[in-house]
Amino acid sequence: MKKLPKIKILDEKNKILRTKSKEVTFPLPEEDKKRINDMLTYLEMSQIDETREYYNLRAGMGLSYIQIGIPKRIFVISEEIEKGKFERHIIINPKIKSTSEEMVYIEEGEGCLSINRPTEGIVPRHARITIEAYDEDGKLYNIRVREELAVCFQHELDHLNGILFVDRIDPKNPYKNKDKYRAI
Repeated sequence: MKKLPKIKILDEKNKILRTKSKEVTFPLPEEDKKRINDMLTYLEMSQIDETREYYNLRAGMGLSYIQIGIPKRIFVISEEIEKGKFERHIIINPKIKSTSEEMVYIEEGEGCLSINRPTEGIVPRHARITIEAYDEDGKLYNIRVREELAVCFQHELDHLNGILFVDRIDPKNPYKNKDKYRAI
């Protein structure tokens, strides 16, 4: 069994998660490059049934630096594109360039590796989003994502601004305006 990288994910009770993360300067220190790789490996291992069960992990697709206690504007996403094959996204100093008017929500509910309790309700998100960001080598690029990946990008972007997905659920009416958005 592959060794799980040592990643300590903070729980929502930790006030650091409410911190607005700071811009990153380049070049990135080697320790950041290693941490980014470790975070991506951790996410991938959490998405593979055998390793998830072996290490007792919750499946996760994205992780932001603030979730491991570091207030830098960095998040990573690893999307399983076919069984055991992943597409890695390293997002540093992201800026939203455009969003779709169409709004969607995750039908079974959004989740977060920092929120270890059941949550009810919908989180309206843009169906498509274009982001400008830097890679780990400081190269600027644009990426346009849609559907679940767009939701994941918006969720991680929120983390960089000290926002948790539960903040976007109306506490009085968790399914408010559900009929106005498309379930995915």
